[in-house]
Amino acid sequence: MDLSKIKLVSTDMDGTLLNSKGEVSRHFFQLFEELNEMGVTFVAASGRQYYSIIDKLKPIKDDIFVIAENGALTMQQGKELQTTVIDRETYLELLDITRELKGSQVILCGRKKGYIEDYGQDFIDMFSEYYDRYEIVDDLAEVTDDLYLKIAICNQKGSEKYLYPALKHLEDRLKVKVSGEIWLDLSHNLANKGHALQQLQENHHILPEETMVFGDYNNDLEMMTRATYSFAMENAHPNIKAIANYTTKSNNDNGVEYILHKMIEAKKSATF
Repeated sequence: MDLSKIKLVSTDMDGTLLNSKGEVSRHFFQLFEELNEMGVTFVAASGRQYYSIIDKLKPIKDDIFVIAENGALTMQQGKELQTTVIDRETYLELLDITRELKGSQVILCGRKKGYIEDYGQDFIDMFSEYYDRYEIVDDLAEVTDDLYLKIAICNQKGSEKYLYPALKHLEDRLKVKVSGEIWLDLSHNLANKGHALQQLQENHHILPEETMVFGDYNNDLEMMTRATYSFAMENAHPNIKAIANYTTKSNNDNGVEYILHKMIEAKKSATF
């Protein structure tokens, strides 16, 4: 494993770079400064809203690329580089389908903000961890936004068991992605982290063998295929561990930082 040739690092956020409290470690920011000086491109790739991602990474937000909403939106320094959206007709169709899922909450993830109906304060408190900008509306069908990036559905009993079976029939034309233990996302077929990362690689002439990625859940599967150095977190879903080429420590044990430190040391050694 030769980490000295890495030119691009892309990491998921929840369950990967963030610990179980939703925090980024100070050590990561120290390592990032070294990576930046070495000319390594850094990408934060998450199912989170763009504004939530940059809030977590405020000190470096102008020095990174952000793949948000599971690949539906790519940003740099506040500028939109790529969007992969669903049209309003499809959105309304999906809204009708998802409203039939009992015990679930539906979120429209728009370019401007996230939109929810009033599901109660407990849900709003949890939801606001992932959405910095949001609006509570009377009827999601009445919302108009510049871009419809995805629909996210939450079910506290579990997305893999209670949501995916009811929605997997849509996979012939949409991306149906179990993105967390209680989350499932519906989006355009090309809206995934792997497709968004591939576009960045091609634009910057970076090969998969020069790329390192980290992930923990099913919304990272496509991203894993874009890097020779693909790392599954110790706490990762079995599907991620099966497809990744390598493993690292858990998010609570700074697994991303552990490998980044090794990469920095490898790059330093290669210069002598």
